[in-house]
Amino acid sequence: MAVSVVGDDAEREAGRAPLSALFGLSDRLLDVYRTVVGRPGWGVAEIARQLEMTETQVRDCLDELAELSMLYPAKYSTAPVALNPEIGLGVLLNRRETEIQNQQAQLAAARMQAAELAAVYSAHQGNRGNVGLEQLDEVATVRARLAELAGQARYELLSFMPGGAQSQEALEASRPLDEKTLAAGVRIRTLYLDSVRNDRATTEYARWLAGLGGEIRTIPSLPVRMLVVDRSVALLPTDPENSRDGAVVVKAPGVLAALVHLFETAWQQGHPLDGVKPSGPGELTAQEMELLKLLEMGSTDEVAARKLGVSLRTVRRMMADIMGRLGSRSRFEAGVQVIRAGWL
Repeated sequence: MAVSVVGDDAEREAGRAPLSALFGLSDRLLDVYRTVVGRPGWGVAEIARQLEMTETQVRDCLDELAELSMLYPAKYSTAPVALNPEIGLGVLLNRRETEIQNQQAQLAAARMQAAELAAVYSAHQGNRGNVGLEQLDEVATVRARLAELAGQARYELLSFMPGGAQSQEALEASRPLDEKTLAAGVRIRTLYLDSVRNDRATTEYARWLAGLGGEIRTIPSLPVRMLVVDRSVALLPTDPENSRDGAVVVKAPGVLAALVHLFETAWQQGHPLDGVKPSGPGELTAQEMELLKLLEMGSTDEVAARKLGVSLRTVRRMMADIMGRLGSRSRFEAGVQVIRAGWL
């Protein structure tokens, strides 16, 4: 990365704004650096006169530039000597890139939460007068309606499958219906939890489904169990925490639009079953990041375990591993270090 030396005013203005905006460096600091580069041999007094600054201000800038590895770290009884800015600014670029990636992840999570809230709001609005809603109270009725809706699909099935590993009984019951649906040319997209990667039966089923043309991705957590058929009808549990309380069939267009948006947002965050990039040394996995976010929002270990689709013991082991990597003696200390590291 090249930084221009002292030139005409137009060149200085063209190069100044992007640097100061990107790195958070002051214009005064950049002026001092440009003067050091463009006027080798000048001391503090000459720089101060040139830039109409006090010598104390110049020394403060020189100290900061030395900390950024843009000057040799020496006292300035003699003329300061500039270093290639790629050294120090490269570190700042990497740090800024990490910040941007974290902000993008936060934005995606915010969009997902906004879509979820919109769906909740629309569902409650639609519930006034029971417009576009069909209540199913019995588990057997829910299963029958689920099979009926899936069988009526003409072009697309979208589904969230929280709860972790699926039972062998549930997988075997789904197999003929999924096979028939794909054979009819219907596109199936399913999101499981990352935790199913540790369950042989569920992963074998997912790979079987993918072999027939189904699309499978996983994500650390999911808000609710859901099936959306042809973007025109959806099946949701009455109580997300207890599927045995029945379900509701939703047909209201506003609710459907919010649910589809929620699915697409989560789908973009998911990873193909065999396409997860392994975390590097010292980095957190997506599941560990989700655990930290859940705990940060006040979830208990039990709630976090349920949302991640893992056991309580697994959640506590994951947290112990994170603390071990950070060298933390308590969760509070780990939280401070996690924030300092920019993970949350």
